[in-house]
Amino acid sequence: MKAKNRDQSLSDSRELDGSYDQLTDSVEDDFELSTVCHRPESMDKLQEQTKFTKKELQVLYRGFKNECPCGVVNEENFKTIYSQFFPQGDSSMYAHFLFEAFDTNKNGSISFEDFVFGLSIILRGTINDRLNWAFNLYDLNKDGCITKEEMLDIMRSIYDMMGKYTYPSMQDDVPREHVESFFQKMDRNKDGVVTIEEFIESCKKDESIMQSMQLFDNVI
Repeated sequence: MKAKNRDQSLSDSRELDGSYDQLTDSVEDDFELSTVCHRPESMDKLQEQTKFTKKELQVLYRGFKNECPCGVVNEENFKTIYSQFFPQGDSSMYAHFLFEAFDTNKNGSISFEDFVFGLSIILRGTINDRLNWAFNLYDLNKDGCITKEEMLDIMRSIYDMMGKYTYPSMQDDVPREHVESFFQKMDRNKDGVVTIEEFIESCKKDESIMQSMQLFDNVI
């Protein structure tokens, strides 16, 4: 009886794997089932939910799978991967903030779905979509508003990540001066915090702020 149940389980598993491989056009043919702890949804479904084509999703999945064979990435691995793109600076703090923004389920890991949903907004979303995502990144404690200190934490992490080669003459007070300028423009009612409405309105009306937001998107 046990042998029969085991055979049935193996049969069901093989059928599931075969269906998934067919949906992804055999991109994952070399994927070892024994290393998988999370399988993403079908590429067709992800295509409907994002602004990527099926081919783009397949390419993204191949790269994600190579870096994260188990199907998810934790914060420590995320920082390690991210640091490869910014060897000239210290990207650990910005990678932490970015990980928090991608980890929408707040379960301490990023799945392929989490990754492509966020990436789709950043790369293909409308201005409002992208600004909403950026606001969520800056709102570190997720209380619905941005304080000056939160913005300063993000700004410092960006300067640290870009490194001394990008900003050879940068002084320690540069990030704070940058934040003071931004915050003065954004905090329209002068209550010490920036709401989502103030953030979006300020970014849309002030060309210098919008350019800075787009610059910071490029480091993602």
